[in-house]
Amino acid sequence: MTDRLAIALAQLNPTTGAIDQNIDRIRTARAEAAARGADLVVCAAMGVSGQPVEQLVLKSFFLDAVEQAVREFAEETADGGPGVLVGAPWRVDGQVCNAALLLDGGRVATIRTKHVLADGTPFDERHLFAAGPVPGPVNFRGVRLGVMIADDMATADVAEALGECGAEILVVAGGDAVDVDIQDRRINRAVARVAETGLPLMYVNQVGGHDELVFDGSSFVLGADRALRIHAPAFRESLTVARWERGGDDGWICQEGELAAPPSGLAAAYQALMLGLRDHVRKSRRNGVLVGLTDGVDSALAAALAVDALGADRVHCILLPSPDTGREALEDGAELAELLGCKIDEIAIAPALRAADAMLAPAFAGRDPDRADDDLRGSLRGAVLLALAEKFDALALSSATRTDVAVGRSMLHGDLWGGFAVLKDVYRTTVVALANWRNRNVPDDAKGPAGRVVPERVITDTAAFGWRTGREGERALPPGDLLDDILRCLLDQELTLAEILDRDHDPVVVEQVWRLVAQAEHQRRQLPPGVRISGRGFGTGFRLPVVNGFTSIL
Repeated sequence: MTDRLAIALAQLNPTTGAIDQNIDRIRTARAEAAARGADLVVCAAMGVSGQPVEQLVLKSFFLDAVEQAVREFAEETADGGPGVLVGAPWRVDGQVCNAALLLDGGRVATIRTKHVLADGTPFDERHLFAAGPVPGPVNFRGVRLGVMIADDMATADVAEALGECGAEILVVAGGDAVDVDIQDRRINRAVARVAETGLPLMYVNQVGGHDELVFDGSSFVLGADRALRIHAPAFRESLTVARWERGGDDGWICQEGELAAPPSGLAAAYQALMLGLRDHVRKSRRNGVLVGLTDGVDSALAAALAVDALGADRVHCILLPSPDTGREALEDGAELAELLGCKIDEIAIAPALRAADAMLAPAFAGRDPDRADDDLRGSLRGAVLLALAEKFDALALSSATRTDVAVGRSMLHGDLWGGFAVLKDVYRTTVVALANWRNRNVPDDAKGPAGRVVPERVITDTAAFGWRTGREGERALPPGDLLDDILRCLLDQELTLAEILDRDHDPVVVEQVWRLVAQAEHQRRQLPPGVRISGRGFGTGFRLPVVNGFTSIL
């Protein structure tokens, strides 16, 4: 009987679809684990394919490539070194499953498939995968491991079944993307499974940005007494070896190892945004980013995030003044670039604007200036940024916020033109808070300078804003804090109208905000991808009909 077992938690950053590259990362982790005396390497769910895989899993040639790469890698485990538990889409009896594959002894030794499929945000697996049966334990070198995949840990059913079938250690190949409650929810679920089964549990999560999702890592081990034995770092790759010994009652005890405290609040949000941006640029193989600076804190924070993520040498700020741009906006842009140490250029759009005005004058004759005129300025700015981005093989960053996107305000600044919307899921009040936080803190792994990076005037001038739609009878939007609270009620919390009004909101203002939200869906469908840090990101998390007659809630 085996009395000792060393299991490496391989917290890796795969790229979706880059199968050979992902296998190389796992191979490197296995070599390091072998050097540190590990018997088994455990990777997160879908570590071979990356995730989200979306409808790649419906393509037979993609599944063929995954299977070939896994079987070739499995042959390497004939060397007597560590076994490897990897996650991949896998065909079982003619159906595609989310699977965990134990590679050992030169072959795919055991296959376990996910039983509890995600149904909703951010993953919708029920349309992509077949649910596997309730799994039994995996026998690895004399130890019965209760292998679960991601949402299998969400309910008691799978863990209890594994415990009843003789599992000795629960092993979760996780796949949790960041949202505001993820850390507490993940730990609470794990504690519940340990309490129900009396078994220790280890959870391995991936790390990195993938399209709109960010995975925070934060892999961990809980003892049978529910005490935290190991906690891997958040937001970066790591390999942590958990060393287990069989106790006097035949239960397994994990020696205490690294206990890295995960960030929370604004620190966690900033690091998620920074990692999501860094990986999007890196994995799409762009040279850097362009940031079109406005007079607001949104573009200033986007530039700061970009410098922290990529380094100042890969961030190019652009000022695009029109005839009505104030002197203060130009001064703030120059100060921002100096604080961040990045390049800045000024390209006036006045000549293009005059030409466009002359071209449209006959069609606009007799009509008062309205939103169309503002949108024209935004569109010209966006066209210039896109041309520059294409010329330099860079990514144009949109500075649209969740507030702007919710009420349709993003069109005014040309934000629909960007290649990546790093603040797309961040409310305007949180943008201000993040800018203040960054001026006082340097995030882990940031490439930007310490100290103040966003000019104070930019932050204070953005605390409140009003905006008219240009339609007769429309009122200005409320100040930012009130607007964001109403939006949180409508978008995130699903409160009833009575519950919203109980928060001392004006019913006429609530009606106005809802009308704008309902009418702005067509704009939200045109937005570029962006980092998701909430449970209700626009798209899969929140979607309304584009043609929507339900614009009144009073």
